[in-house]
Amino acid sequence: MSIIPQKELNILQSKGFAHIATIGPKHEPQSNPVWFDWDGTYVRISQTKTRQKYHNVQRDPHIALSITDPSDPYHYLEIRGKVVKIEEDPDKKFIDSMAKKYLGKDKYPWSQPGDERVVLYIQPERTTSQG
Repeated sequence: MSIIPQKELNILQSKGFAHIATIGPKHEPQSNPVWFDWDGTYVRISQTKTRQKYHNVQRDPHIALSITDPSDPYHYLEIRGKVVKIEEDPDKKFIDSMAKKYLGKDKYPWSQPGDERVVLYIQPERTTSQG
């Protein structure tokens, strides 16, 4: 059973951006917006192995994210949890699915040669919302 309130599922099915916060190597917060997917159990995001966020969650899996409802900027969902799984994405299927969701394109247009992509699975542990 998900801890996500039923009334907030619309945000998780939106094209909103998730602002993801992790803990850096000197215990400083690091935050940036990302595309996301909700599979009914996990929030999933794509990262390359060279990104600081990827290194942060390997060291400390605690993560927080907030998503603002695209149709109402005063309505948001915050999720705190842990990265419980990191899955390789060698064929870039997940990032391509995110490009389809957010851009309407079949392929992620900013892939670089040698990019090694992974999918981070975030298990929600606590939520807050407003709006």
